[in-house]
Amino acid sequence: MRRPTALVAVAAVLALLLGGCSGGGDGARDGRITLRFQSLAWQDESVRATRELVGEWNAAHPGIRVEYVQGSWDSVHDQLLTSFEGGEAPDLIHDAADDLADFAYGGHLADLRPLLPGRLTRDIPRRSWDTATFGDGVYGVPFLQEPRVLIADRKVLAASGVRVPTAERPWSWPEFRRISGELTAFMRQGKEGRGTDGKRYAVAWPLKDPVSATLNLGLSTGGRLFHRGADGKVTIRFTEDDAVVPDTIRRQVTVDRSASGATLGMGGSDTLPGLFGGRYAMVPLGFSYRRQIIQQAPEGFEWTVLPAPAGDGGTAPGAAASVQGVSPQTLSIAQDSPHKKEAARFLDFLLRPANMVRLAKGDWMLPTGTAALADPSLHTAEHGWATGAALAGGLSPAPAQSVRGYPEWKDKVATPALQEYYSGAIDRKELRARLVEDGNRVLARYQR
Repeated sequence: MRRPTALVAVAAVLALLLGGCSGGGDGARDGRITLRFQSLAWQDESVRATRELVGEWNAAHPGIRVEYVQGSWDSVHDQLLTSFEGGEAPDLIHDAADDLADFAYGGHLADLRPLLPGRLTRDIPRRSWDTATFGDGVYGVPFLQEPRVLIADRKVLAASGVRVPTAERPWSWPEFRRISGELTAFMRQGKEGRGTDGKRYAVAWPLKDPVSATLNLGLSTGGRLFHRGADGKVTIRFTEDDAVVPDTIRRQVTVDRSASGATLGMGGSDTLPGLFGGRYAMVPLGFSYRRQIIQQAPEGFEWTVLPAPAGDGGTAPGAAASVQGVSPQTLSIAQDSPHKKEAARFLDFLLRPANMVRLAKGDWMLPTGTAALADPSLHTAEHGWATGAALAGGLSPAPAQSVRGYPEWKDKVATPALQEYYSGAIDRKELRARLVEDGNRVLARYQR
């Protein structure tokens, strides 16, 4: 009789302890709900803005407390996978649209359609919602986005006399290649007052991760690479439209010598010292890199934000030259959260227009919301905000947004193939074979 009694006593103690430690979506003993919000904000301004908004919510909603949890972009996919499998996922999840497919199809994320208020769904354009739509459901709120732009040395551009592009009249890809050659020749003549050592280039392409840049910029020329059939299955085709961007980059590096081959294995931050030092006139980067430039540029360095090159839209029906692929940052609700309605209320608060502007400025990105994007502070010439805002209308879902198996294809097939192609190690025929034949074998495993 003593052992069962002891077990009952232990069980009672454990129940009290567990009840007192409840959190992460559970109701506390006083009836207060606690929601865990895993944020991937990393820039100081972004972290501060997010924490301030969480604090404002908690002050106004004592019965629904949001607990801020700091996550990391470097490990978010594996971390979420582990937490989903272990039943320990946060209630509110910050991620990127191109990371959601497997989680959405795997049943780990809640369909937000019945949860979100009409105000929020109407404020964000359909093209942005499409980035987080998988099958018949919407599994994330796309709230921040960034176009790819050219960060350029203003003095070199002015001294060279080349036509400076605008959002209304960007360089075409052939014009970009031609002007890159002219700029390189100008820089090597030393006319900008920095001398010449034969190692100056118009462009530095930081392509350590070449896939997203290649696919997203390729939309302007009609490239899509991934094609969904009537049966819903996706296959890869590499067309002439898909080849425009990779061919331009390869020729700049291997034929024209107007782009540095040394930067192909670099990340964006790695190229900034060369830009500041006059080795490169332009670097294609995400819009948010402006913050690093402000922090790191030496005194006297003058820089400007230019639109990325555009195409003629290619041969695809309805293609447009101004289109650029994008994978917005997203906010999702875990399917296992017991407080989905309360989580949706917090998302509605966090993404009110004024708050979305705060988050966008903290991350140096653009909001997806129409009302937030109209804020005058995002249309000033200072730091290139107006250029970025002018490009927002052409931002569309990245080509591989809803493709299952994309992460494996990207890591195992596309990244090494594109790196070798850009360096000149393989030709276009070999590139096509690897992207298409090897790629379709990967996707087939996910579509059985």
